[in-house]
Amino acid sequence: MSSPNDRSGAVTPLGVWPGTPYPLGATYDGAGTNFSVFSEVATAVELCLIAKDGTETRVGLDEVDGYVWHAYLPAVTPGQRYGFRVHGPYEPELGLRCDPSKLLLDPYGKAFDGQFVNDPSLYTYGLDSLGHTMTGVVINPFFDWGADRPPNRPYHETVIYEAHVKGMTMTHPDVPEELRGTYAGLAHPAIIGHLQSLGVTAIELMPVHQFFHDHVLTDQGLRNYWGYNSIGYLAPHNEYSARPRGDAAVAEFKAMVRAMHAEGIEVILDVVYNHTGEGNHLGPSLSLRGIDNAAYYRLDDTDPARYKDYTGTGNSLNVRHPHTLQLIMDSLRYWIVDMHVDGFRFDLAATLARELHDVDRLSAFFDLVHQDPVVSQVKLIAEPWDVGEGGYQVGNFPSRWTEWNGKYRDTVRDYWRGEPATLGEFASRLTGSSDLYESTGRRPSASINFITAHDGFTLRDLVSYNDKHNEDNREDNRDGESYNRSWNCGVEGPTDDPAILALRARQQRNLLATLVLSQGTPMLAHGDEIGRTQLGNNNVYCQDSPLAWMDWTQAGTDADLLAFTRSVIALRTAHPVFRRRRFLAPDPGDGGDREITWFTPAGTEMTTEDWHSGFGKSLAVLLDGDGIPEPGPRGERITDDSFLLCFNAHDEALDFVLPASEFGAEWTCVLDCSTSTGAADAVYPAAATLFVPSRCLLVLRRTAQPKR
Repeated sequence: MSSPNDRSGAVTPLGVWPGTPYPLGATYDGAGTNFSVFSEVATAVELCLIAKDGTETRVGLDEVDGYVWHAYLPAVTPGQRYGFRVHGPYEPELGLRCDPSKLLLDPYGKAFDGQFVNDPSLYTYGLDSLGHTMTGVVINPFFDWGADRPPNRPYHETVIYEAHVKGMTMTHPDVPEELRGTYAGLAHPAIIGHLQSLGVTAIELMPVHQFFHDHVLTDQGLRNYWGYNSIGYLAPHNEYSARPRGDAAVAEFKAMVRAMHAEGIEVILDVVYNHTGEGNHLGPSLSLRGIDNAAYYRLDDTDPARYKDYTGTGNSLNVRHPHTLQLIMDSLRYWIVDMHVDGFRFDLAATLARELHDVDRLSAFFDLVHQDPVVSQVKLIAEPWDVGEGGYQVGNFPSRWTEWNGKYRDTVRDYWRGEPATLGEFASRLTGSSDLYESTGRRPSASINFITAHDGFTLRDLVSYNDKHNEDNREDNRDGESYNRSWNCGVEGPTDDPAILALRARQQRNLLATLVLSQGTPMLAHGDEIGRTQLGNNNVYCQDSPLAWMDWTQAGTDADLLAFTRSVIALRTAHPVFRRRRFLAPDPGDGGDREITWFTPAGTEMTTEDWHSGFGKSLAVLLDGDGIPEPGPRGERITDDSFLLCFNAHDEALDFVLPASEFGAEWTCVLDCSTSTGAADAVYPAAATLFVPSRCLLVLRRTAQPKR
């Protein structure tokens, strides 16, 4: 059929077959393409085929099964641009927003072409948006994966590196200029080699689902740099492709994953299923809003013209609706099965648990994930909070999930900046946060430990600024977190004072070493290993510029920090005592070796009074490599060296008395955070007095067995 306002004015010359309702989206089978879209509210749906010159041919989808509109076009092949127009009621006050003047993106689109142009037609009823919006692209699903296999790295052996596709590659001198900022650039040997040299086992990519640049930002010359504004859950963001037209991004993304896997590196995606880029009731109609607004979004019960907003971004997906849940699950399976990714980090995951109002850890979404034979087997990481009431849910996710541990971040930051806190809280975070995860049958690896992430200060800025400096965001410094648990070491921002610079460098080493040597799964933020700075901006979500990109010249300037990071990760990798599968038990109860023992600086075992000291800033912990009870992957007994970690967060140096000979006859210092690269080799006998500099972590390895 041809619509009265069809731009081409021609009925399609193509044959139209009934097709099938599933799979949803555009599916090329080698001979033609099946198109399918869900809308319960529609009275008619048109498939719009867009020619290279921008003209449009409309095809009515006359077959409807269970509110799924579909047709098969035998002559449509990969590269064809398309969209949908949905006819139906337009009554915003009732939550109904059908508008056939809008060319809508396929929710199941696997590639998108073009860009959104700020134009009234995206917002105003009756104005045709063709030419001002993106279009879907039929993809070629065939790809030579060769011998690609998922690395399947166990959590306890995992070291995660959070990165931004563009930010990590834009300034690297060895990445060809035409590949910078792209998936191909990320797959370049220079980038993969850097990850390997660090000892990273998984790269966690900030959002790569197709996203929308909010016009509030673009009108100011800014961009949605972070990408937490998804508009297509099955399509890789086209701007990250070296050839950003057509379906090139799909093959380029797959090639990147294949290259990472070839070197044993997993690929984890940061996914944003809690909201979309269509924003609040004043936002543009780009896809879901015009297809079936009430099905896909949580509407305000008292005013359906508006949306529930648990994310602070204008809308929340309606995970109570089966087709919304299906979209999320189909998206997850697609990225695993077709794109070969190894896991997901779910942004503001508490929103996905909201069936009515309260966060429900047994909600339909989690039930579906646990029952799914594909999705349940990959790495599932929750950001366990949202901005709604009761949204802070650290420790409350189901058993197969791991979580960004915000309590770990806060506790370790406070400890090293010298804030009053109980040593017991610090010890719990250091040993895997059993208080948060053990009762739900989870292991230490459920705790994704981090000091910094994309949201907040970089590691260098954490020790250089007391306050945020977000003026470049043009929000009068109102955006971003104001309470950062940071400490500038005496001067705000840049300084030439050598003493302050030395202290800042030592604090970075303390934080990195604590992170990497804690039980649980460590996550580093890209660039922290080379001293990346954002000049005090703790919210660079809109800064697609050198301010947010990695400055690779720092790899030379901060070569010592890079060497330190490599050495401390290598220490973790080489020694299973730092990456235990089970929580440590202080007393085996059978007279055997204790897995862990805590000491005061005086060399005595910690007492209840010591643990509850509100001003304590120092302690030591012995991890006994002979006391590991869990077996290896083939049932073998695991033994390792034993290590003593001496923590001193005081502003003065302290003497630490090493444990008595019954714990070890000789100790060799293998990591000293007071030296620029952490290098150390001093040897000490049992019960010797060890000088620990102010604000410093020392790691000693037992080089002679206990004297019994």
